[in-house]
Parts: sequence; C-alpha cells; structure tokens
Amino acid sequence: MHRPVLLVVAHGSRDPRHAATVHALVRRVRSLRPGLRVETAFLEFNVPSVPGALASLEAEGVRDVVALPLLLTRAFHAKTDLPAALAQAPSRLRVHRADVLGPSPLLLRALERRLYEAGVRPADRSSTGVVLASAGSSDPEAIAVIADIAREWRHTGWCAVRPAFASASLPRTEDVVRELRELGCARVAVAPYVLAPGFLPDRIARGAAGADVLADVLGPAPEVARVLLERYDAARMPLPSALGA
Repeated sequence: MHRPVLLVVAHGSRDPRHAATVHALVRRVRSLRPGLRVETAFLEFNVPSVPGALASLEAEGVRDVVALPLLLTRAFHAKTDLPAALAQAPSRLRVHRADVLGPSPLLLRALERRLYEAGVRPADRSSTGVVLASAGSSDPEAIAVIADIAREWRHTGWCAVRPAFASASLPRTEDVVRELRELGCARVAVAPYVLAPGFLPDRIARGAAGADVLADVLGPAPEVARVLLERYDAARMPLPSALGA
C-alpha cells in the first residue's frame, strides 16, 4: 500500500529568500522520512501553483495527496485561499488537508533554538524579555493564538514574553521592545514567529533595532520539519489507501 504524497503549500513571496527557505525545509522533511514523496506548491507569487501541482500529480497517476499548509495560524490564507485552491483539484485526485503547524510545543523549541543560536544563553532566561513577533492578522482567532503562545512560553522561565505583530494588529515589535525595557528586563530578544524571510519579517527586523538580540526566522529548523510530519501523519491516518504504509 502506498503512502499519500505530501504537498507542502507555502504562501509564496516576491522575495527569493522565501522560496529558498521553503525548499530547504522540504529537504529537511525528506531527510527525516526517506521514501516519502514531498512536493511543494505556493498560494501566490511562486510556482508551481497549488492547482498546477495537483494537476501534475494526477497526470502521473497519483491518487492520494495530503495538502499541508505551511502556515502557523488559522487565518485568512488557511480559511479562504487554501480551500479555494484545493477546490480546483482534478476529480480523480483524493486530496486530504492537514492542519496548520501551530500551535505546537515543537515550535516553541524551534523558537528557543533560534534564540540560543543568536547568542542568548540558557542561563540568561530569567533576565531576558522576549518579543514573540508574528506577521499579524486581522483574524481574531489567529491573534488569540499568538497571545496564548506568549503566555505559555512565559511560564518556562523567561523574564517576560509579549506578542507583537508586523501588520494588521498592534502592538508593533519596537513598542514591545520598549515595554520590556520599562518592565525591567536586563536583556530584550526578538523571536520572529515566522517561517521564512520576506517583507513582514524584514519589518520585524527593523522594529528589533532597539533589542539586544534578533533571532533568525524558524526556517528549516529540525523541530519545524518534525511538526510537518506530525501533521501529515495525523491527516493520512483515516485514509484507507494509507493503511499499512
């Protein structure tokens, strides 16, 4: 019995760093699950498009696909753009949709990995305030998820953790950097809760000018790759064609 193809669906960007990072993450996923076919598609700006990728898979004889949104929250792209793209799938192709990546304890570990790589020491946690900087959304559900993650992360020993948003919502990164200074945190670190470089991550970086540390985007962190596989496994479990794979 075959395993369904994993189709990783990224947002896409005019910034070439975005697609390069997505492809690096997909290579990491392949390395963790040899034998699993993993393909990539984009909602906009980059190729292949989701309908184009699905049509190509169907033409090859593929019958089962798990479409996994490379998104951290259930906001507009997950609720509207992706379903519209998947609705254009060929009729003979069975497409099963995986959940978005966040929230997940593995993503918190990836955030901490990036902070440590940027120079924060584990011994500095109690004196370091962290700005959890996300892209932002007009969707209240997505904003509430980011706030919940910040509260959860605070209880792991950081001086403070506060959410910030690069668009659509407030506060901005620079505002939260000042807030944490005023709160008395000896150091302030900005942790971008974004998957790949681009316009909004660059805005986060500009807002982090007053911080002591700016971590890298999550990118192809091994923890992120493991979340993708968790979401894939959860989505394919009900598939009769996947039993025994």
